[in-house]
Amino acid sequence: MTKSTLLSEIDSDGRALITLNRPEVHNAFDEALVVNLINELRHLEASDRVRVVLLTGSGKTFCAGADLGWMRRTAGYGQAENLADALGLAELMKTLDRLAKPTIALVQGPAYGGGVGLVACCDLAVAAPAARFRFSEVRLGLVPAVISPYVVTAIGARAARRYFLTAEEFDAAEARRLGLVHEVVEENRLFEQARAWSELLLQNGPRAMAAAKEVVRTVGRGPVNERMRAATAEKTAELRASDEGREGMSAFLEKRRPGWVKQ
Repeated sequence: MTKSTLLSEIDSDGRALITLNRPEVHNAFDEALVVNLINELRHLEASDRVRVVLLTGSGKTFCAGADLGWMRRTAGYGQAENLADALGLAELMKTLDRLAKPTIALVQGPAYGGGVGLVACCDLAVAAPAARFRFSEVRLGLVPAVISPYVVTAIGARAARRYFLTAEEFDAAEARRLGLVHEVVEENRLFEQARAWSELLLQNGPRAMAAAKEVVRTVGRGPVNERMRAATAEKTAELRASDEGREGMSAFLEKRRPGWVKQ
């Protein structure tokens, strides 16, 4: 029986856990894993059962980026094939970054290249002390271009210049200082932290959280001008007039739980 390279399960509270399951190659990507992960994310986004998506890796490594077999194949590609291949990875990052549901990365070990991109695309990230991070592409004459929009947003341009150019490894404490991860806890507490966050997320309006993510993307692109002010005002009005917004306000005023919270 062929082992699944991607595991996915949903608990009774609506938490979906995706596990990259290629520990023998440090959960590195190949073409198939990229496609499977995109499809699974889209499936979970469309499911009414799912409220929060957690992402982790099996074994000691979170994700080592591209696997050697994939790298060997791309070395023989022409311009058109390389572009199509890179666009596939770009689609994965965009899908994770723009997922309407909140996402949490549980980083139990090293994350390199595209693995760091996955962390940067998640809304929340918690790492174990054993986690290490690195952009080693320049050592191969390459550049972490596909993941750069998400990583630069997470850690800032100044830090990205350093770590993209030096290819030096940095630890979980530095990742927290830079804003790539939000908390560093012992490995046996990763799921405890993720559960604590998800308990907070489950109290919130699903549509409101999706809108909040959209607002962050819009405002992050700046500048704060008339167009920006109009867009944020329209979003506020849209949510206030929505069924979810009306239910949330009514529940608050009536001192009861809103309909999306388990009674």
